[in-house]
Amino acid sequence: MNMNLPNILTILRLLAAPGVAIMFLYFQRPWADWFALVLFVGAALTDFVDGYLARAWKQESRFGAMLDPIADKAMVVIALLVIAGFSGMNPWILLPATFIIFREVFVSGLREFLGAKAGLLKVTPLAKWKTTAQMVGISLLFATGAFEHYLGLDTLGMDRAMRDAVLAGDIPAGLGLEWKYWGMMLSWYAGITVLWIAGVLTLVTGFDYFRKALPYLKDA
Repeated sequence: MNMNLPNILTILRLLAAPGVAIMFLYFQRPWADWFALVLFVGAALTDFVDGYLARAWKQESRFGAMLDPIADKAMVVIALLVIAGFSGMNPWILLPATFIIFREVFVSGLREFLGAKAGLLKVTPLAKWKTTAQMVGISLLFATGAFEHYLGLDTLGMDRAMRDAVLAGDIPAGLGLEWKYWGMMLSWYAGITVLWIAGVLTLVTGFDYFRKALPYLKDA
């Protein structure tokens, strides 16, 4: 195992995956949301950096090729579980999250079954776009949580009538909440939209991998 910088970045990304969930165990919101957002975005950026450095420095390795997709999947799946849990199982989040997790398990099972022929299921450009959409959507949804709690909508500092008014978009003047509210709503709708795009791409790429593997799944 060659412990070069690209591989170290990949290992750090793998370790960051459970760290996203741990933030919510040891920190109160909104700090947990902000820490999870920073950790997830930082880890997502290493996904580009480690691959770029490995190619530029000619340090590509079997260890890195093995660990890189595992780190990506762990990071996305754990983050989706956290977001789905804190969203109260909102169907707009739960459905695409289910598609994504199902596809990752299914494709991983295909690769394991194919063994030496797993190279047939190489990562396609569309699959890379899928991963990018997943990470962008998840980042936006973490940002939504940070904005929401920054508004004070989960605290006793704002009574129920005020909370309902802010959520309905009827923001009393002088509170200084306008830009925070619109930041929250923008990140929410953008995050949901991108997550659904990722969910559709997930199903499309999953079917493409299944189609390629199908000839090797038939009995003689």
